Amino acid sequence: MTAAAELDAFLASHPDAAFFDLFFTTLAGVPRGARLRRHEIDNAYTHGRYLPGAVLVVDVTGRDLDDGGQSPAGDADRLALPVPGTLTPAPWLGPDAAQAMLGMFELDGTPCRLDPRRVLARVIDRFTADGLVPVVACELEFYLIDPRRSTGGGLRQARDSDGQRATQARVFGLDADALPGSYLRALWAACDVMAVPAGAAISEYAPGQLEVTLAHRRDALAACDDAVRFKRAAKGIAAAHGQAATFMAKPFGGSAGSGLHVHVSIDNAAGDNIFVADVPEGSAALRAAVGGACATMGDATAVFAPNANSYRRLARDDDAPLRASWGVNSRLAPVRIPAGPPAARRIEHRLGGADANPYLAVAAILAGIHCGLRQDCDPGAAIASDGSGATGERLPSDWAYAIERFDRSDVMRDYLGDTAVTAFAAIKRAEAARFNAVVPALDYDWLLQSA
Repeated sequence: MTAAAELDAFLASHPDAAFFDLFFTTLAGVPRGARLRRHEIDNAYTHGRYLPGAVLVVDVTGRDLDDGGQSPAGDADRLALPVPGTLTPAPWLGPDAAQAMLGMFELDGTPCRLDPRRVLARVIDRFTADGLVPVVACELEFYLIDPRRSTGGGLRQARDSDGQRATQARVFGLDADALPGSYLRALWAACDVMAVPAGAAISEYAPGQLEVTLAHRRDALAACDDAVRFKRAAKGIAAAHGQAATFMAKPFGGSAGSGLHVHVSIDNAAGDNIFVADVPEGSAALRAAVGGACATMGDATAVFAPNANSYRRLARDDDAPLRASWGVNSRLAPVRIPAGPPAARRIEHRLGGADANPYLAVAAILAGIHCGLRQDCDPGAAIASDGSGATGERLPSDWAYAIERFDRSDVMRDYLGDTAVTAFAAIKRAEAARFNAVVPALDYDWLLQSA
């Protein structure tokens, strides 16, 4: 279906649609865009929208950068075109609201190298050239919280069905306080309308923390589109229920962090999973892919943990992986081979926080896997089920070091592209400088009298 035909079909079946959110995802992982009225949408689908190129390299707060990797000619316009198949209602915005995703292009029609969707597509092209298809699914953990912060600026747990703030974890609980029925019903309904394949929801290891699975896709780009649209819906529907949904990696110091767990298998040209084997460790191809994922994990940590808060999750007391190791059916390793029948052999990459840009995170994971397959990487010994025996490289635990390592990585530059790597590093350096310039109250508590 052409873009024009998709729009015509949508307008015919949704005669009350009056407002359209068209949005792209920045390198910092934040959806941004414009809200159009019905009489403007045809032009957007026919001719696209012209947007300043620097919008792709604003930081996580939306602040512009002086050195964001944009064209030497200055902040020239790029062309934003709707992504086919993403025009859907946006029910949390009202019965007359719709949305569609945008892809960014240069004026000559080539994909913009600063568009995270293009960064991922570039990596997928490497698999395509080898007759391989990455099959990807995302799992996202998040918290439902009180949208009003405390007097001191801290976060507060959402209120449960009795009006009390949640204080106990109800891991895998099924009562209304563990799995808020009205919220989940609205979220699932919105995902169905958007054709986002949202599945099971579970109550996680902390009060108010949920995880929702998204189905596997033989189109890794579509799988990341699912994740981005799911996060947008989860936040919008929470707001409609008087709550807030946060995908911060570590919103509460004493509670579990929230992750982005990425499941990956690889099909060959015949559609067969090359990881299949009767043994739990999988095939030789699976071991090589694991070896590549582990070998490149340190270089890509800045993508998996993109914010200062991300490193609060990667702490020894949070059961977070500290070394680039792997294990069979062990959640203590950043690369896990889940239990299941041979046909379901796959990698679960667990290092990324829920705050990571899904496109960049999946691009970095696939880059490592492709390297491993090409070079027949040896992953070494798997860790024991109790987490012992982890001998892989110690992963970066410092934000500034992770940024510098990513910026200097030949592998990441080869796969993700020089332009995107340079811009992402510039964004994160600017954020780190601003973050470190703030003097927090803790400095006063510790040092005002004792220093």
